[in-house]
Amino acid sequence: MRKTALALALAATVLLLLTGGVWQAAFTVPAFDPAPLPERLVPLTAAEGHRLLTEGANSVDYAPLAAMFEAQRRPAFCGVASSITILNALRGDRRLSQRTFFEDWATELRVTFSGMTLDELGALLRRHGAEAQVIHAEETTLEEFRIKARENLSRAHDYVLVNYQRATLGQREGGHISPLAAYSAATDRFLVLDVAAYRYPPVWVRAADLWNAINTHDSASGRTRGMVLVALGTR
Repeated sequence: MRKTALALALAATVLLLLTGGVWQAAFTVPAFDPAPLPERLVPLTAAEGHRLLTEGANSVDYAPLAAMFEAQRRPAFCGVASSITILNALRGDRRLSQRTFFEDWATELRVTFSGMTLDELGALLRRHGAEAQVIHAEETTLEEFRIKARENLSRAHDYVLVNYQRATLGQREGGHISPLAAYSAATDRFLVLDVAAYRYPPVWVRAADLWNAINTHDSASGRTRGMVLVALGTR
């Protein structure tokens, strides 16, 4: 009886979404719609951004991530695109796509409409055989975040994903997930390889500003946002 009621409720929800046009919007590839950047963010496409990458940055992760980079194909797929980029970079080929990332329709549907929390991101990465250490901001500090992320970015074959609040950086929209691709010690900035490429280029962000955006409350999980350290598992 309970299963029947749940099925009817789900069917009613789907019907409502279909008739309201929400379904189409959730599944549509975002159109190119660039937004202005706050002055404190340095785009990689600018001369200064390129200089930071080429002059002494911890950038061993940049080339493999750039080679496997995928922009998100649905409005709520920032975690999916970030995961695909990192998993393919770890394995050195494009074996996964955003269409093949999910093992079941229910999870894909939920993420399409609601995105994913930090812990859900870690769990999905593990389902694909990766080692994923989830660290919430409430469990650490700015200094520890800087050390862990910088150390990761100085090594090959492991990567960093960050879950942060865009508005804290002066960008549009809310919670977001993207990989980190490099660190500039000279300016104390991290390079965020933004998977919402239709709206923003990769940007250099001051460590303290990025931390403030990470150390924010996620209403979906009831916890702070954070980071995921990802390496290739044994599976």
